[in-house]
Amino acid sequence: MVVTVVATTVSVEEERSKKKSTGGFVDEMRSVAMKLHGKDQSKGGEKETQGKPWPKWEPNIDGYLKFLVDSKLVYDTFDKIVDKADFPEYAEFKNTGLERTVNLLKDLEWFKEEGHSIPEPLSPGLDYSLYIEGLSKTDPHAFICHFYNTYFAHTAGGQMIGKKVAAKILNGKELEFYKWDSDLPHLLHNVREKLNRVAENWTRDEKNHCLEETEKSFKFNGDILHLILA
Repeated sequence: MVVTVVATTVSVEEERSKKKSTGGFVDEMRSVAMKLHGKDQSKGGEKETQGKPWPKWEPNIDGYLKFLVDSKLVYDTFDKIVDKADFPEYAEFKNTGLERTVNLLKDLEWFKEEGHSIPEPLSPGLDYSLYIEGLSKTDPHAFICHFYNTYFAHTAGGQMIGKKVAAKILNGKELEFYKWDSDLPHLLHNVREKLNRVAENWTRDEKNHCLEETEKSFKFNGDILHLILA
């Protein structure tokens, strides 16, 4: 179930991006994400689904706070990785405008002011943060796959989920997590170009290795998304 939901969030952005494609390796990452989405929606995949489809979900404040806290931990980790830049290509992704850490901090402060207790990160966020941190030091091609899928899924399907949750439990309040300071399509276009530029000098084997990491990205992000129902 979890993977199915995350695949959906990625595919929404991918469909939107078709007409604005910059070509290059980003198109390959998009294609793999869409194929994985189709696989997860197959009859066999549905048999493995233990939860309910999104329209029937019943999110709650406690679960949503867990989701936001774990999401912040993951975005914190991405920020630190690109800032440190153990591999030179990571520096391409500093200050892209897609960063979410500050926005999530504002949202958690708002919840605190509303009288809610902010939980500590749980295993989904902790596990993913540890994974991408380790990966970033030894395997830049796989790391780039996680960077792409995490940020781009949030700009489309993530917004859709945010609106559904807000309508159900926040009286329609739009959180900062779902706002960007600049024109979002322009930001996404710039990051796509950076991703293509980074991958220009990769070998075919290195590109394939990056693409093979997509399913793990879906799984980790899906575990965090599932916290909304915790």
